[in-house]
Amino acid sequence: MFWHLTNFPKTRLSLKISRSPPEVSPEVSPRDFQAFGDNERCDVTQGTQVMTTRNAMGTWSGQESELVTDAVAIRQMLGQLDSPVYLVMLDDKLAASQSGQASLGDDADGLPLVGFVPATSMGQMGDASFCEDHNLKFAYMTGAMANGIASEAMVIAAAKAGMMGSYGAAGQSLQAVEAAIDMIQGAVGDLPYCFNLIHSPNEPQHEINIVELYIKRGVTCVEASAYLGMALPAVRYRTHGIHRDADGNIVTPNRIIAKASRTEVATHWFSPPPQKMVDELVSQGHLTIEQAALCREIPMAQDLTAEADSGGHTDNRPAIALWPTMIDLKNQMQARFNYQQKLRVGAGGGISTPTSAAAALAMGADFLVTGSVNQACVESGSCDYVRQALAQAQQADITMAPAADMFEMGVKLQVLKRGTMFPMRAGKLYDLYKTYNSLEEIPAAIRANLEKTVFLQPIDDVWNQTREFFLKREPAQAQKADRDPKHKMALVFRWYLGLSSRWANAGDLSRKMDFQIWCGPAMGAFNQWTTDTFLADYQNRDTVTVGLNLIYGAAVASRLTMLAAQGVSLDESAKQIKPQTSDALEAYCK
Repeated sequence: MFWHLTNFPKTRLSLKISRSPPEVSPEVSPRDFQAFGDNERCDVTQGTQVMTTRNAMGTWSGQESELVTDAVAIRQMLGQLDSPVYLVMLDDKLAASQSGQASLGDDADGLPLVGFVPATSMGQMGDASFCEDHNLKFAYMTGAMANGIASEAMVIAAAKAGMMGSYGAAGQSLQAVEAAIDMIQGAVGDLPYCFNLIHSPNEPQHEINIVELYIKRGVTCVEASAYLGMALPAVRYRTHGIHRDADGNIVTPNRIIAKASRTEVATHWFSPPPQKMVDELVSQGHLTIEQAALCREIPMAQDLTAEADSGGHTDNRPAIALWPTMIDLKNQMQARFNYQQKLRVGAGGGISTPTSAAAALAMGADFLVTGSVNQACVESGSCDYVRQALAQAQQADITMAPAADMFEMGVKLQVLKRGTMFPMRAGKLYDLYKTYNSLEEIPAAIRANLEKTVFLQPIDDVWNQTREFFLKREPAQAQKADRDPKHKMALVFRWYLGLSSRWANAGDLSRKMDFQIWCGPAMGAFNQWTTDTFLADYQNRDTVTVGLNLIYGAAVASRLTMLAAQGVSLDESAKQIKPQTSDALEAYCK
């Protein structure tokens, strides 16, 4: 059966069938079918049978006056997502049109058809069920960045544009998080939004309090990060309000979009809530016996972001290896537990150009998550000094440094090293922590140097401030430090690591050499892509414009990939995808 493509409207493909396939002489060797290249068409003749190369998929008929051969004009056509594009051979040159009729596998009269891409839209990039379940226009998410870097303004802007924004609640006080809830809920109404839930092994009570706040305030979607295994607060959040509807379907009011870069962690998220923790919630009165039974039929997280090499907490995993592995795991877990809910895997870490976004989707990602590039946007909770530094960053301008929240465990995060001494100074503090058992054991000369170059005040004063902070936030930490000199040293060193990111956010230039700026290599790739465009200026970078350009660029890049798979070789100038304004992209936001 051979297909004929006729009368293409802008957004729909019409097909009809021919039941008379052309005969192919068996004497023709497969080697006679030469590859199409450099826009040259090769024919092979055997008797009266003429066979074109694999690129001549059929014929095209239409107004030849509407055909364009200029590479720039072809690029413009490919960028107009709401129209199909036909690629034909015209006088041994590649030409394109957005109208006409095409027949596949037929001997109809017309010009040789060597490539075709259908009309599409930005809303088709990613898994449709992700958009439906979360009430989104685009399968795109701005990930959480701690200390409110992923700000209220960023979440609100994303929500109003049909994207999912996640507020950076990590490192924030309970009062600050509740204030953010007030602002976001008041601004977005019924539109979707998300809040970060970060695992806090050193502050377990704070993690519990955050979960109770989310439940109390009706925050029904969280982005869970930094979990190495499952924790009771996360199970408490996920299972709250679980029930069956009138049709017998299990309803889970609270959704978790988990982050993971290891399969063993992802396995926990794609598994049902641990029975031991469910039983504990029953004993605490948070779940009924009936609800506990339903917990065996749901995953902890329906959605999981496979986080590759990213800013902040990262395992520096290569995306090209990580994403397929996580997708395979998703399929295995879906088959194992036969969930009513469809498991999904998104791609995060490295998503900063049209080609990286398109590659993630081509590899099977259900949704996209960005991080570093959002910090450089005008709505981020950082300062102009940091935004400008990020706009100048290259891929080699990053390094790893100790993380404040998991300092004692030796966990590291990825930061910008250009223009700051933070990575070196933070690394020195961790070396001292490993070497000595108390502040008092540190040699006097080293201690004096720390006070002069790192803390800029006596260490005793730092401890007094730190102790006062924890007495209000997590009293058990201060009490433990009073008993354990090693823990006291860790808290003092964490004072520097914790405040260094806040100095950066606030733009305290007196401490600019201590700025902790979370950043992944994606930032450098974005800067390279936007060179000599309006987005090269950090003041023109806003959350929606950046997001729309990545989604739109992914759609155009996907069209280019379709043509490449059909054997069409385009001039490099026809493959360039340049940033556009959000107004220019509005027509394709369907």
